[in-house]
Amino acid sequence: MSATEVASTLGVARSTAYRYLQSLVTSAFLEEAPGGGFRLGLQVLALARLTRKGYGFSGAILPLMKKLTQRFHQTVLLTRRVGDIIVCVEREESTGQYIRLSYERGTTLDINAGASALVLLAWLPEDEARSLLTSRELRKFSPNTLTDVDLLIERLAQIRTQGYAISYGEVDADALGIAAPIFDESGTVVAALSIVAIERRLPESARPELIEALESAATEASRTLAVIMS
Repeated sequence: MSATEVASTLGVARSTAYRYLQSLVTSAFLEEAPGGGFRLGLQVLALARLTRKGYGFSGAILPLMKKLTQRFHQTVLLTRRVGDIIVCVEREESTGQYIRLSYERGTTLDINAGASALVLLAWLPEDEARSLLTSRELRKFSPNTLTDVDLLIERLAQIRTQGYAISYGEVDADALGIAAPIFDESGTVVAALSIVAIERRLPESARPELIEALESAATEASRTLAVIMS
C-alpha cells in the first residue's frame, strides 16, 4: 500500500500516515516494497510466533495434529474464536497430501460457516450464540451455507448432541470439514480441532474412523490443556 492509501484508510493526513509508516519500517514491522509503497516486514513473523506461543497449549497439541495428518493424510487445523471471528492458530499437512486446502495460520473465518466455526459456537449459551450471529451480516459462501439465525441455532443444538460438527461445502464448494471441541478445566470450549478434506477424496466408509480419531484427539487435547492450566 502507498502512504496515500494508508492515509485515506485511516482518515489522517498523508504526512501523519508517513510518520506512522516510517516508525513501523524502523522497527521492521513494515518494509518499503521494491515497486513502491509498503509491505509487511519480517518482524511480523516473530510477532506471529509469539502470539501462537502466548496461547500456551498450541505446542502441546501439535503432536496430536501430526498423528492425525500421518494417519489420514489430510489437513488438520487448530482454531479459536476471537469475538465474532474464527482464527486458525495452527495447521498441519501430510507430506503425502497431493491436494491441499489453503488455511494458513492467522486465517480468519466467518462464524456461521464450516465445522470449525460451528463447533466453537455450539457449547455457548443460546442467547450468547444468537447475539454473536445477529451482530453482523452473515455471508453466504455457497448454497450449503446457513445464514438464517434460527436454523443456525438448531444446527448448533444438533452439534452439541452428537459431540462434533461436520460440514459439506459450506465455505469451499468441494470441501468437507469435521471438527471436535477442546474444553478447558471448567468445561468451556476454548478451541476446535478439525480435519479439512476434499469431499470426493474421502469416501463415506472412511469417515466414521476419522470422526472417532478426531474426537479422541480432542479429548486428549482437553486433558493436556487441563494439565497445563492447573
